[in-house]
Amino acid sequence: MLTHQAAAAALWFLPFAIPIGVWVSWSDMARMKIPNLAVVALIAVFAVVGLIVVLVGIWPFETWAWRWSHFALVLFIGFLANMVGAMGAGDAKFAAAMAPFIVRQDALPFIYLLAAVVLAGFTLHRIARRISWVKAKTPDWESWTRKDFPMGLCLAGALVIYLAAGAIWGA
Repeated sequence: MLTHQAAAAALWFLPFAIPIGVWVSWSDMARMKIPNLAVVALIAVFAVVGLIVVLVGIWPFETWAWRWSHFALVLFIGFLANMVGAMGAGDAKFAAAMAPFIVRQDALPFIYLLAAVVLAGFTLHRIARRISWVKAKTPDWESWTRKDFPMGLCLAGALVIYLAAGAIWGA
């Protein structure tokens, strides 16, 4: 359960996470790539908006500073997963950029949320690619023909859902 502080911070981050999430989802479905600029943008949101959250008194500085360890840990795990072929490099970098936004105590609930979003996203993506009018509107999307799955769709979706839920129900 998010604290009042975490819920207030989620409200600050959400307006920036939504367009970045749409960008990542779109790009990953269309080109099967998550742009490095999108990863940098999400990190910049945490850096800048996070400091604003500190300055307005929602978080103590230590909370913001310690969240960077989430980034480092997930980046390390993501690169190991990429080396063994378990995930793409873009997915690993984007997951690391998402990590500071997640409250440490919410790690397991977030993993459950991500699992649910992956199941829904995979199912909907596979259904959508079989619908002719959807493919007609997006004929050049690589994800329609590849066996692998655009995880950026689900990573971004899970982050936005997490922040929205925190902003709505945590306050």
